[in-house]
Amino acid sequence: MKHTLAVLVENKSGVLSRVASLFSRRGYNIDSLAVGVTEDPEISRMTIVVQGDDQVLEQVTKQLNKLVDVIKVSDIGVDDAVERELALIKVSADVTARAEIIQIANIFRARIVDVAPKSITVEVTGDEGKIDAIEKLLRQFGIKEMVRTGKIALVRGPKKV
Repeated sequence: MKHTLAVLVENKSGVLSRVASLFSRRGYNIDSLAVGVTEDPEISRMTIVVQGDDQVLEQVTKQLNKLVDVIKVSDIGVDDAVERELALIKVSADVTARAEIIQIANIFRARIVDVAPKSITVEVTGDEGKIDAIEKLLRQFGIKEMVRTGKIALVRGPKKV
């Protein structure tokens, strides 16, 4: 089972390295990691997706809480959160394929962010399923290059992490 953790940390150098080392030492794989400054410039927020059962989640949470720079660790439930990813997908596009690629982008409410003589770059934002679906459809044209952010998430409603 995948778990999404929101980890508030002090915004200073070396924190990301210490958190990543903790996962590495314990043999846990990070499926997704996104880090950015919060509304408070002294605090960064890490959104970490990790696979495992409740015991793995409990162990990871305990270990994270032991790190000096960690302020708070929260497990964000899928039903209680707004989750998004961003992907940039560069697709081979000759003149005959352009219209179909643009049509696929429009269906997914994606944006065309670059057009070159032999390629089109599509920007798409959404949940993991949406990104996977547009990627699958664009594969038929030949994906030249693709980059995907880690998942970011916020708790729904008035609650905060």
